[in-house]
Formats: sequence, structure tokens, C-alpha cells
Amino acid sequence: MTDHSKLKPGQQKNIRESREADALFNSMGDGAITTDEFGRITRINKPALKMLGFSRTELIGQPFLKNVVAETLDGKVMGVIDRPITQAFLTGKPVLGKMLYRTKRGDLLPVDINVSPLMFDNKPVGAIEVFRDISLELEIDRMKSEFISLASHQLRTPLSAIKTYTHMLSDGYMGELNELQKSSLETIINASNRMNELISTLLNITRIESGTISVNLKTVDIDELLKEILPELTIMADGKAIRLNVKVHANGSIKIKTDSLIVKEVITNLISNAIKYTPDNGQVSLDIKPRTNDLLIEVKDTGWGIPENARDKVFTKFFRGSNIVKKETSGTGLGLYLVKGLLDALGGKIWFKSDEKKGTIFYISLPR
Repeated sequence: MTDHSKLKPGQQKNIRESREADALFNSMGDGAITTDEFGRITRINKPALKMLGFSRTELIGQPFLKNVVAETLDGKVMGVIDRPITQAFLTGKPVLGKMLYRTKRGDLLPVDINVSPLMFDNKPVGAIEVFRDISLELEIDRMKSEFISLASHQLRTPLSAIKTYTHMLSDGYMGELNELQKSSLETIINASNRMNELISTLLNITRIESGTISVNLKTVDIDELLKEILPELTIMADGKAIRLNVKVHANGSIKIKTDSLIVKEVITNLISNAIKYTPDNGQVSLDIKPRTNDLLIEVKDTGWGIPENARDKVFTKFFRGSNIVKKETSGTGLGLYLVKGLLDALGGKIWFKSDEKKGTIFYISLPR
């Protein structure tokens, strides 16, 4: 054993700090792995070994990416360049992600990962990855989705009866109604329509999350598609005295191969959101621009905008901006999450620019 009393104070301090770092690393409840600049494993703690099923001697000094195989949550093997630890090396920034690790036994372990590069003189000299088992969380999410799907289907039966009989009453099939009764029925019809929209949203979300959403690719004429969705949106805009501008930047008709139902859902959701979150007498515009490889769709509003500290959460479930909640209480926070999922199914992209108190522009790119 080394007699540390004979070492210089600086050396003793370095040894002490190294031991403290080792103790901290090994005491972490989550799995932790460090690598050198060549991607070789330099340290791995007990929780990581237990989750992966390897022994320390099987992994120390070995290439991390080669020995610990990763797959996406939908079961596709991840390439080296797509691995979070590679991205951390390339960008020099922390990377988060969810994926599947293949254990020594061949089982797939769902994990939530946080990778940070170890920097020296602004160059990555290694990385530390912390990960945890999220099997239980995913199972709970699956059970939630199944419950929501079942409940949504069951709700449609009584809702259909409510809608049928309220429309019969409204149309006078059961006698003439006075003005107060007509007003009450209109309230019931509007509420049942909102409930039907919510049920459709929940069903679409469960389909997206379970991977069962159906994509039916056909040649779609954008002009014809707009004719189907704009009348209802125009009525919605007129109700708030909002000017709805539509411009298609093309000489002739635009045709792309896509799923018309999904595209209609996406555009309708974004425009109705823009109208909903824009004060009375504002403006909402829809611009469609064909490009070589894609179709660019822009939805711009003069609404309340999205707070800067909340912009990374826009496409997450149940997100609602702090500046919106007090002004508009009826939202669910599911619309943009649904739009993002639908576009992912089509191979499309969505992003945005926002200026709080001035408005937001959402951009959609649809492959042609």
C-alpha cells in the first residue's frame, strides 16, 4: 500500500479529490458510465452493471457504442452517429433522450438518458452518461393510453344520442321552441361538439402513441382541401372579428402525395388555435408555398405569443403557456402535441417563431 503521508500536500489533495469523485460516482442511484475521448468505457457504477447485466471486467476499457447496443423506442437499431453520446461529442453540449438498451441476456431495457461531454480547453476529452430504467413509466403510459382509448370509445355512444336528440329538438321535430329554449339548446350543441372534438383528439393521440395510426397516401389537390376546411374556420374567425387571410403562392393547382385527412387535421388545428389565442379584431394568415422537395405551410397570428421560457415545451402533452391560461381557460394543451405526432407519421416537420404579445408563426414542411 502507498504511504500517502510521504506525498506532497498537492498530491494528497489530488488523491483525496479523486477518491471523493469515485465515491460520488459509485453512490449514484442511476446507472452511470464515463468514457474517454475514443469512446472507451473508463468507469461504470453498480446500478449500470446491474441494469445491463455485464460484469465490470467485460466493459472497462471496451468501446461503449460497440458493447452496449441501443435501439429506438420503436425497435430500430441506432447508428453510431445517432447515439446521444456521439451527439454530445459533436456538439459539445448535453444531450437528452429515451431509447432501448440491449442487455447481455438480449432483453431490451427502456432508459431515459442524460449525456454530458467532459470538456478541456473547449475540446471533448470524454463523456459521462447517466441513465435510468423507465420500464414502469412506459407501462403506466401504455395503461393510461388504453384507458383513454376505451373511455373515448365508450363516451361516443351517449354523445351520439345527445347530439341526435338536441338537433331534433332544435329543428322543431318535437314542437316549436321559444327563444330561451333555443338558446339553451345551442349551448348544449356547442358543448357536445367540443366534447366530440376532445374525444377525437384523445383517440388520435392513443393511436399515435401505440403506433397504430393509419397513413393513406394519395394525390391531394391543396385547393380542393382548402375548400373543405376554410368555411368552418372562417365562421370561427368571424365570431371574433378576426381577419383570416389565405394565400397560395403558385400559378396553378398544387398536388402532393400525402394523407388528406391528416393534413386537414393539422391545418385545421393550427388555424383554430391561432384564432382561439388571438384577441378580437386581430389577424390570422395561412400561406402555402410549394418548394422543390416539400410544401411549406405557414400559419401566422397576431395573438399573445409564447413565453420564451416555455418554448421547449410547446409540443409536449398538456402544455399551455402561462400567459394564456388566465385569458383562455377552455384549452386542453393537446392540440400541438397531436399535430406534431401526425406530422411525424407523415414524415413532415414543424417549428415556430414567436414574439410574446405580438404573435406566433408556425411552419410546416410536408414532403412532396
